[in-house]
Amino acid sequence: MLMTLIQKEMMHHILSARFVALLLMCVLLIPLNLHINYHHYLKRQIDYQEQEILKDEDALEDENDKESAGTKHSFSFTAKGSTDPNFEVSKLILKPTPLSVFATGLESALPSYLGMTRNGITRGEASLSTAPIAFLLGHLDFVFVVSTVFSLLALLFTFDAVAGEREAGTLRITLANALPRDIFLWSKLIGGYLVFILPFLISVIIGLLVLVLQGFPLSESDTFLRILCLIFVSLLYIAVFFAVGAVISIYFDSAKTALIVAFTVWVFVVLILPRVGFLAAQIVAPTSTAESVYREKTARRAELRAGLESERGKMMSEVLSEMMKSNPPQAQGGTAVFTMGPEHYEKMNEKMAPLEEAARVKYRDLAEQLDRRYQRERKHQDTIGINFSRITPTASFIFLATDATQTGQAKKNTYFQTGTRYYETLDTEIFSKMSEDPGDFSHRGEIPPPIPPPPLAELTLGETLQHAALDLLLLCFFAIVLTTVAFLKFFRMDI
Repeated sequence: MLMTLIQKEMMHHILSARFVALLLMCVLLIPLNLHINYHHYLKRQIDYQEQEILKDEDALEDENDKESAGTKHSFSFTAKGSTDPNFEVSKLILKPTPLSVFATGLESALPSYLGMTRNGITRGEASLSTAPIAFLLGHLDFVFVVSTVFSLLALLFTFDAVAGEREAGTLRITLANALPRDIFLWSKLIGGYLVFILPFLISVIIGLLVLVLQGFPLSESDTFLRILCLIFVSLLYIAVFFAVGAVISIYFDSAKTALIVAFTVWVFVVLILPRVGFLAAQIVAPTSTAESVYREKTARRAELRAGLESERGKMMSEVLSEMMKSNPPQAQGGTAVFTMGPEHYEKMNEKMAPLEEAARVKYRDLAEQLDRRYQRERKHQDTIGINFSRITPTASFIFLATDATQTGQAKKNTYFQTGTRYYETLDTEIFSKMSEDPGDFSHRGEIPPPIPPPPLAELTLGETLQHAALDLLLLCFFAIVLTTVAFLKFFRMDI
């Protein structure tokens, strides 16, 4: 009996005009969307390769300069870096992921590279900042289409599943026969869901074929498994909104009222509440601004440098006094002139070295303390915002989908953690051996070449699912609870 009713429900939807509209929308929207985003990915891939080439050319040029200048007075980029604390000794460049074709996520907002300097880590421009007008209208990708468009279409498919038949009077006639209510409701939900996901799956397959024909690496690594995971999560998310539509259809007698309520619920659940969560987090857990942290670090560094300059001035006065005692002044135009040579600078630098090292370590500790405090505040605020936004299935779906496509929170955390570890390695091997004095010749030619950046470790699919387990459980929870509410209300409903 259930299969017969499901087939009847499916034929009812297939022969309707909304199925044709859904099919055309899916076939046009998803493949075209994937095609356009793949070209954007190729452009980002070319930009990444050019940055890598430029970095290699700079390193080769510095090596040639070092060989031509000689070892004693080498002015390679490591030596220049010893006098310029903001000089980028090396870069950790962000490589775009192929799965960003499906979900842009945070990849467009992450810095294009992390530059390593003695003053800390600098950040390159994000792709979001290079095309601000384009991003003003938002970014259209697969995750956006599913989270926004298909959630609304799912409600439009189900808002009159029960309310429409009740209003037309067919529900009373149907249930007057020996037909259990649960069988009737299951046939409505399953039949409508199968008809709805059929155009969706067809369009996804067409989109994948379009990508493969253009050279998309579908067979590489765990790409195919991640796409399957994304499709499964999308189907689960659509099922949640089918359950929402069923609840609305059961609670209201009029189809028009159910339609208005369904649209209102969609606006709040999809467009408003996920963003309100982060706004509430800013009120509950306010943080310092990045500019205030930078100003505080600059002030601390200026204080330490002023102290060092004062000490250096005292030592220079002592050296000049010793020169006046050991060598009589040579008068030129009535003015005594003393010239400090490299040996005097070397002697003064030997005395200043412990003070400079102590100041450098103190500044580094202060900067790390400020950065850790700022990062703790931001992480606490983000955690609160994420948890607040999870009251809606849309937020859980986006978090889970972007993690599955390697463009979400996990990618951001891995990127910055790798940059921090790389900086700590360079600080130990290179930065601690550099002097800030332009007259210091003792370190030149002795600084080791920069250590190449480590590869950006990506989470495996298993680790990704473990990281996003809460969002997956929440989607399942929403689907089960809403379906249960629909059945309980339908069993108690007076027809």
